[in-house]
Amino acid sequence: MKSLKLLSFSLLFIVLSSSCKDEKTIPTVEKEPTVSTYYLIRHAEKDRSNPENSDPELTQKGLGRAMHWAEILDQVPLDAIYSTDFERTSMTAAPAAVKQDITVQYYDPSTLNLEEFKQQTQGMNVLIVGHSNTTPKMVNQLIGEEKYPDMDDYDNGSLFIIQTVGNKTTSQVLEFNCNCPD
Repeated sequence: MKSLKLLSFSLLFIVLSSSCKDEKTIPTVEKEPTVSTYYLIRHAEKDRSNPENSDPELTQKGLGRAMHWAEILDQVPLDAIYSTDFERTSMTAAPAAVKQDITVQYYDPSTLNLEEFKQQTQGMNVLIVGHSNTTPKMVNQLIGEEKYPDMDDYDNGSLFIIQTVGNKTTSQVLEFNCNCPD
């Protein structure tokens, strides 16, 4: 009787042990945080010869700077390029768009839903071309603080880089001089 109880207990132990072995354990894998990087610039040098013209094109120097931006950003695999719908911003964005084979998307800074924009561009490298007032304003909105004032009207060489990794956002400004012909 004792050996029958021992045999029954042993069989029960084997059955229970084998059923536990069949359970699949799913290893927990830490998900990498999403990285979104925004490159914001102001349009290149505009033609100031006609103060009445609210939508001037770029000067020769501005065209040179636009080409310079395309060279600088060539090292960045851009996923999207946004520009306001003005000649000077479109012309500034064009060389980078051609170089990286990206269609420029137009945005209106006064009606842009920033949260929706951030969701649409999550995990992307994005170039945004704006103006002396809209560029720092958008940077401030992206970082969630009033850190950068409007740009000087002759500042065409500042590059704002905003990076969001998970819930952490950082910002920096780089200055680029252009030895572009006038």
